[in-house]
Amino acid sequence: MVQILVNDIIPIIVIMALGYVCGKLSYFDDDQRQGLNKVVLNIALPAALFISIVKATREELAQDTTLTILGFVGIIVMFMLSYYLCRLMFKHSIQEAAVCALIAGSPTIGFLGFAVLDPIYGDTVSTNLVIAIISIVVNAVTIPIGMYLINLGQAKDRAKLSAAATTTAKGEVTVKAPKADVAVDPSKDASKDKNAEVMVSKSSNMGKKKNSNLAALVNALKQPVCWAPLLAIVLVLIGVRVPDQVAPTFDLIAKANSGVAVLAAGLALSTVKFSLGWETIWNTFYRLILTPAAFLGVGLLCGMGHDVNKLSMLVMAVALPPAFSGIIISSRYNIYVKEGASTTAVSTVVFAVTCLLWIWLVPLCV
Repeated sequence: MVQILVNDIIPIIVIMALGYVCGKLSYFDDDQRQGLNKVVLNIALPAALFISIVKATREELAQDTTLTILGFVGIIVMFMLSYYLCRLMFKHSIQEAAVCALIAGSPTIGFLGFAVLDPIYGDTVSTNLVIAIISIVVNAVTIPIGMYLINLGQAKDRAKLSAAATTTAKGEVTVKAPKADVAVDPSKDASKDKNAEVMVSKSSNMGKKKNSNLAALVNALKQPVCWAPLLAIVLVLIGVRVPDQVAPTFDLIAKANSGVAVLAAGLALSTVKFSLGWETIWNTFYRLILTPAAFLGVGLLCGMGHDVNKLSMLVMAVALPPAFSGIIISSRYNIYVKEGASTTAVSTVVFAVTCLLWIWLVPLCV
């Protein structure tokens, strides 16, 4: 456990703190900070997700049907539950709740999966299977769902803003603009508005009559962070193996993902007032306690108690701190930044304790 803290948790805290200090000292301006986020979100993260998923095989997914189904269904259910609870409990908008789910409802399996599970359980086929399943569903399912919800929420906000502007222009009763993460004046030229880049969808869609759900889905699938993991899972399902010689090309840029993502999380935290309110506490509890407890309970009900090691691995995989892809999306599009950065920072520190808790608790429950 000391090795995990020294080799994995402490470096995250140190790099995040470095990003925070750099932000406070104005070492990066807003354009440079957005540039770092673009590198991670549009290049490094898609490469990391693609290469991590294509290494899995159909045989691995079919090896343990119960584990595969529980991993896929469980992550999606907890993701959507986080989304709906965020809207219900804290009255957030669709896009804010979507980013909350990307953070509180998704573990950072791609970054800490092997680093945490391998030292505890060994580099075995079972370990790789658990990490592969959780990695696929987090990266190839919940990220596209999150991006779709962000697009959907922003499309609805733009429609309301457009309707309000039209009503005002006609000299009728002024309609109060809906709450949005960033106020964008529909009358401004999007190419001259610095805030325009935070909109995931193109502003040219404004005012057009089209199915908002379909438009949001199309815009989400255009993002590299969505189509790259989806392409990878299609290749896995149809049995296409990417040559080993290709992996180093993706690995080189993918290695930049984790470090820059954590640094960017610290930069994002430096731009907002750190919050240790009830929402941060709830998100941390949801990520580190409630989610693994739910998987433990369902796993026992599904008969996984006969293999304590595999059940423990599954619980530990979903008990990891928030996915850094969530805070990168939050910072890149300026949505849920304060709560998201605070949740990421607090959860990463608290994980040092909850990790020990689940290692001790799971065998006692079997």
